[in-house]
Amino acid sequence: MRRDSLVYLTVLVVATCGLVYELVAGTLASYVLGDSVTQFSTVIGVYLSALGIGSYLSRYIRRGLARRFVEVELAVAVVGGASAPVLFLAFGYLPGAFRVALYAVVLLVGTLVGLEIPLVLRILRESLDFKELVARVLTFDYLGALVASLLFPILLVPRLGLVRTSLLFGLASALVGLWSTWLFRPLIGEAWDLKVKSVVAILLLCVGLAYADRLTDMAEEGVYADTVVFARSSAYQRIVLTRAGPHFQLFLNGQLQFSSTDEYRYHEALVHPAFSVVPSARRVLVLGGGDGLALREVLRHPSVASVELVDLDPEMTRLARENPLLRELNRGSLSDPRVHVTNADAFVWLAEAPPSRFDVAFVDFPDPHNFSLGKLYSRVFYARLRSRLDPEGVVAVQSTSPLMARQSYWCINHTMESAGFVVRPYHALVPSFGEWGFVLAGVRPFAVPASVMPGLRYLDAGTLASLFVLGPDMAPLDTEINRLDNQALVRYYEAEWRAWN
Repeated sequence: MRRDSLVYLTVLVVATCGLVYELVAGTLASYVLGDSVTQFSTVIGVYLSALGIGSYLSRYIRRGLARRFVEVELAVAVVGGASAPVLFLAFGYLPGAFRVALYAVVLLVGTLVGLEIPLVLRILRESLDFKELVARVLTFDYLGALVASLLFPILLVPRLGLVRTSLLFGLASALVGLWSTWLFRPLIGEAWDLKVKSVVAILLLCVGLAYADRLTDMAEEGVYADTVVFARSSAYQRIVLTRAGPHFQLFLNGQLQFSSTDEYRYHEALVHPAFSVVPSARRVLVLGGGDGLALREVLRHPSVASVELVDLDPEMTRLARENPLLRELNRGSLSDPRVHVTNADAFVWLAEAPPSRFDVAFVDFPDPHNFSLGKLYSRVFYARLRSRLDPEGVVAVQSTSPLMARQSYWCINHTMESAGFVVRPYHALVPSFGEWGFVLAGVRPFAVPASVMPGLRYLDAGTLASLFVLGPDMAPLDTEINRLDNQALVRYYEAEWRAWN
């Protein structure tokens, strides 16, 4: 194989690694900061700007181009490879400096990657026509981006996680550096110093890979107050269980989903008021709720004949079915023969699933802190959901805090009304979260629930009545309707919770 052809292969690997480092930074930022659109937009913007800076700076490298290329590649290997563990550790132990560290890493990696392609072009310009040279190098550069964009969500994140992915591609970059000492030997000679540096970088990254789990544990020990007893990255999110004594908590992408100390308050408030309106409900739909806790409350009702649970993440529903802590807490609800689990995007499922009607539905999604979640609180989503309900049916929706995110809460209410629902707003005190909001909505008008089944830990008739009384500090506000093309809810939510935090 001609040496020029091997250079193009090198360009392919370099481009793949460069984009993977960018995707790692964007994904990690969205995990720990939320609002994936903002995080990816800013990371991509800084990275592309840094590529331009690197390309511009390449003009000042006037001699020893091949040697400089190898040195730059080794620097990319170390900085890019270490990016995920360093950023996780920064968030865990220096949270105030996380954004500075994030954009510094992205800027540095982007600048180094931006140096590489101009150097390759200048190295090869003596052996190829310029037009042919640019066409080939850029073709392989863009092909590398395609390879990275396909591998990252399909294989790398769900199988390796962010820390192993960044270290593995850092190792690939270091191997390219070592390989390049042979590839460019006619230009740099034996270059034993570069070979030694390459071997050192490879060894460091191999050690990092060997201790990847420990690095992740160290980072998460800094992020979470309690002991991490389970952590795994799925294709959709980072799932973490922490434990303190007999109690444990579930976090998704760093956001608390429940604490075993008081989750019963939340789930009883979500589920049982709806059954008070439709006490003989047989067909039940649960959207979200992959932890099986809302499902546990649903299955208390003897009238229930079938439950369709739709949750995006198969890793979450598998964990809820198999993990001893979760299985005990949800009482094996996902293994009940009445339950059918579908792992799908609920927005798409409502549009494409076979026609069916439900007596009661429950919507138990995470808060709308990014646009992919915001669509699940949109007018079109609620219109699709309404079409799936029996004419006498009702739906209960978790709706963030009416106290701490008042605009967000009423935006959800108004959006459901605009989709044709009759709404009854209510709230419950859940110590882990504070005042928490729900919406009970029907296809037709219905009375405020007055009674619940006996034997619950939190709800009785008196408590139930109090849930539907909202004080002046939680009273209605005028808001926009949350539509797919404006995502007003996400804007409200980010502004309100930023003010509290």
